[in-house]
Amino acid sequence: MKLIKSIFLFILCLSSVKTFSQYTDVINSNRPGVSRSAFSVGTNVAQFEIGPYILNEKRTPATKTEVSGFGIDFAARYGFLWEELELNIEGTYQNDTKTYFSNIAFDEARSNFKFVTIGAKYLVYDPYKNSENEKPNLYSWKANHSFKWNSLIPAVSIYAGANYDTKNNPYTASGIEGFSPKVMIATQHNLAGGWVFVMNLIKDRIGTDQSDFQYILTLTHSFSPKWVIFGETQGIQSDFYADNLFRFGGAYLWGKDFQLDSAVTFNTKDTPSVFSVNLGASFRLDFHKDKEIDNGNSAKQEGERKSRGSKKSTKVMEDYNKKHKRKKEDFL
Repeated sequence: MKLIKSIFLFILCLSSVKTFSQYTDVINSNRPGVSRSAFSVGTNVAQFEIGPYILNEKRTPATKTEVSGFGIDFAARYGFLWEELELNIEGTYQNDTKTYFSNIAFDEARSNFKFVTIGAKYLVYDPYKNSENEKPNLYSWKANHSFKWNSLIPAVSIYAGANYDTKNNPYTASGIEGFSPKVMIATQHNLAGGWVFVMNLIKDRIGTDQSDFQYILTLTHSFSPKWVIFGETQGIQSDFYADNLFRFGGAYLWGKDFQLDSAVTFNTKDTPSVFSVNLGASFRLDFHKDKEIDNGNSAKQEGERKSRGSKKSTKVMEDYNKKHKRKKEDFL
């Protein structure tokens, strides 16, 4: 309960920060990689990301084991209150069979959530918010063509969330159950030529026997308005599990609110070796509306001004005609 209260206070503290729009005309998905973008989906946008997968793991040293099965990654994201704020819930459910090769081989059927996390992400720095206001220097060729060092500064967001693990979960360490905190820093560089570089630094299940540190580095390239390819590396370090995973894949923008994707995941060790293939989709319900600025130029206000102007002109003409008529009568 204290953890949930802390997350709520974290969200409230963000209310004093000035906001800028993060909404995009087309869907902005975290898939098919596992890194998280620094940007939110935009206010009043509900986005859903799912990806079923198949996997195979083999452990060859010491006790030989093999895991074969399937699972699904899922996430729901919602832009709430401010453009920078995103609430989300995400997780992975897996169903597999683990085979132990010893004097007598036997199978263990397993199924559970590998993780379920609910949290909030907030953009604390956006280097691109004033990019449209940058104008060329009419008096300096050097100023226009010199390298801009601020382009090296990425967008930065912070994340705070809570994991929930069930008792006797085959995918977690012994004794791990209930709520545990998770925090993350996410950065994003939108580079020239359609390249984007994302970095995540994560501390997960804080205060438990399975507390781990992770880093995720993702590089994507858009070579057309519809197609994107990506490469990713993920490092995991804890007393329970450590690995270096690699992912490659791509995504296709089917429509402005719908994306399809696919990726492969593998590692280079045998404790265990990992190979996985996934297919996924992302779609959004877009109820975003830009805030209207009352600058006095709406059609209604313009009509009222014209109406007042017309009435005023009519009154002026009536006064003029009355005066002119009296002068004419006096002359006669």
